[in-house]
Amino acid sequence: MSPLKSIHLNGLTFSYQVVGQGPPMLLVHGNGEDHHIFDRSVRLLKAHFTCYLIDSRGHGMSSPVNTFHYREMADDMVLFLLKKDLKGVTFVGFSDGGIIGLLAAAATRRVTTLIACGANRRPEGLRWFFRLPLRVFNCFRKDPLRQLMLCEPDITDQELHQIQADTLILAGQHDLIKQKETDEIAAMIPHARKMILPGESHASYVVNSEKLGKLILKYLENKAAQPSPPPIQHVDEHV
Repeated sequence: MSPLKSIHLNGLTFSYQVVGQGPPMLLVHGNGEDHHIFDRSVRLLKAHFTCYLIDSRGHGMSSPVNTFHYREMADDMVLFLLKKDLKGVTFVGFSDGGIIGLLAAAATRRVTTLIACGANRRPEGLRWFFRLPLRVFNCFRKDPLRQLMLCEPDITDQELHQIQADTLILAGQHDLIKQKETDEIAAMIPHARKMILPGESHASYVVNSEKLGKLILKYLENKAAQPSPPPIQHVDEHV
């Protein structure tokens, strides 16, 4: 992998790597992780894209923070695209990164393709067996990253409607995100496609796995071969 770079955004220092060549792709990890979760997929993607792998605020080698808010994190990524003057960006986000991707794609037309993996639009979109322990642990010991998942996001219908990027919503069959939540997100975004991955959990096809890279390349290959969609269309796919 290439050496770490740094950039100053919103009063914080962000660590990131740039790998490969081709059109820009920004990959954003989930809660409590760093950009290395994508290393195995990037080995496949770097032949087709210039991959920007960034540690979000308070994660990895980026500046620590005391509190987290998804809208601030999305603003960081939009500002990153502006400062690097990246256009025609494929935004790949996992879990919290997927939430950040939804908000960023609603805020900027620089994101032209969005691939959101295991994202929810509200805290209630998390399944009870994950959300309940979060609440219990947080009662005994407050943690800003747990607090983030318990209180946010709050993505509105309007924000989802205004996403113009070609969008793929991914979730595992055994995801932490409710199926109803995934369905609703895909239905709200114009022309969005949805894939529910049989046998996969929330993270199994993303973290330290080549599966996501293969899915992305297959999706983009199929998209390139298809004509532009009609004005209103929602496609559900089970692969």
